Amino acid sequence: MSAQAPSAVILVRATHYVPNPATAADNAFQSDAPAGQSDDTTSAMALAEMDALAAALRAAGVRVHVFDDDDHTRPDSVFPNNWLSTHAGGTVAVYPMYASNRRHERRADVLEMLKSEYRVQAIIDYSGLEPDGVFLEGTGAMVLDHVSRVAYTARSHRADVTVLERFCTDFNYEPMAFDAVDSDGVPVYHTNVIACVGTEVALIALEMIPDEHRREQVRERLAVTGRTIVELTEQQVREFAGNAVELCGRGPDGKRRYIMAMSGRACRSLRPDQVAAIEESCEIVAVDIPTIELAGGSVRCMIAGIHLDRRPPLAEAEITEAVEAINEDNPTTPDGRYVDGNA
Repeated sequence: MSAQAPSAVILVRATHYVPNPATAADNAFQSDAPAGQSDDTTSAMALAEMDALAAALRAAGVRVHVFDDDDHTRPDSVFPNNWLSTHAGGTVAVYPMYASNRRHERRADVLEMLKSEYRVQAIIDYSGLEPDGVFLEGTGAMVLDHVSRVAYTARSHRADVTVLERFCTDFNYEPMAFDAVDSDGVPVYHTNVIACVGTEVALIALEMIPDEHRREQVRERLAVTGRTIVELTEQQVREFAGNAVELCGRGPDGKRRYIMAMSGRACRSLRPDQVAAIEESCEIVAVDIPTIELAGGSVRCMIAGIHLDRRPPLAEAEITEAVEAINEDNPTTPDGRYVDGNA
């Protein structure tokens, strides 16, 4: 299985979703709900879109863990990838968030589910950096190449290089930081709106990196991994074409199938040659989520991938002789010594 494409994901079903006014200042992709549309209507439409995404991923054979969120003070909780990431080997990272009303999106029940159903060795929590005014919003701020261990990061209020370097030291990634701006000179708020790294393909808006030398370094770093590079335009980025994620599903025959999950709007913005380049290695699964996209994020933002080994069910777990011995009423260890349960 590709280390890049997780076979399980976390989605949050936010019943009180609305575009977050606290994030509008630095998110040029964010829009208001249509005039006259009530918050209840907006939330109901978003819920239907979330359910449609979950259904599409399950139909593609991806394991989907859905968490409900009825808290009206967390309008952006539909985007869990900003506070949580998981990593092969059993490590979980928890991140510092820029907007104060997003900080309580971090949920103990999500972490407990991961610990109970997957092999988690350690949780590294960077959220204590928030009082220092430095932030790194997970796999929104970073686009991770899990195979070649590179963290592509567009600098912004939400992606502090100091925290990036700390993350890279802890998780053994190479930091690849750069500036990225739109045609108006506005910095890109999250790297994952302009870039997506899959197993054999990468989508990226290189034209939005103004420093030509740095742009070529990023291009070369991606190319040396052997990936096909699909260059996106700024207009395609505004249609959320960069906000995609590769996942590993299962077909009806049980065989692995790699999919590129993105929104219908994103898919429609791609040229036929770009679609063909993506579909050489994975199948595009597109779901329309126009209401959720009002918040300035798309399908990638909604998905927290699980790069952890799954725990076997207890009934299937191997019990060693030593464990059997200490589970007995009158246990004896393999060397014949009696174990006093009251000791």
